[in-house]
Order: sequence, then structure tokens, then C-alpha cells
Amino acid sequence: MSVAIRLSPREAKIFKKHAARSGMTLSDFAAAAMRERMEDELDRQAYEEAMAEFRKNPVTYTHAEVAKMLGIDDEDL
Repeated sequence: MSVAIRLSPREAKIFKKHAARSGMTLSDFAAAAMRERMEDELDRQAYEEAMAEFRKNPVTYTHAEVAKMLGIDDEDL
């Protein structure tokens, strides 16, 4: 698949230099940046959902409490 991105000459020069320093083509650099952006957004969404759930029921447990619930000996931790 092919995707076109419009960059100013200055942006293209900066991005190409950075990509080359990273041992990547501009295309690989752009794809990696898009993947990282998606991962960041998904992480932020997961965080927001987890915090909303925590706000509904703000219960926390210590490591020892979780170990006891799971039947794990504290010494095994």
C-alpha cells in the first residue's frame, strides 16, 4: 500500500536526516511514528478506562493481600 504525505521542504529535510541517523528510510520512520502514536492513544484510552473503573470502586490491595487471595506464600514473592 502506498500513502502520500505532504511535507514542506524544511520538514522533509529534517525528517530524512533524523530517519537516516536512526538507520531508517523516511517511509519506515513515518510508519514507526504512526504506530507509536496509535500505541500512545490506545494506552491513554486504557488508562482512562481503568481510572474510571477505579473511581467507581477505589479499592487497592497490598502485595501480601493479593498473595494471600491467590494462595501464594509470601516467601515465594
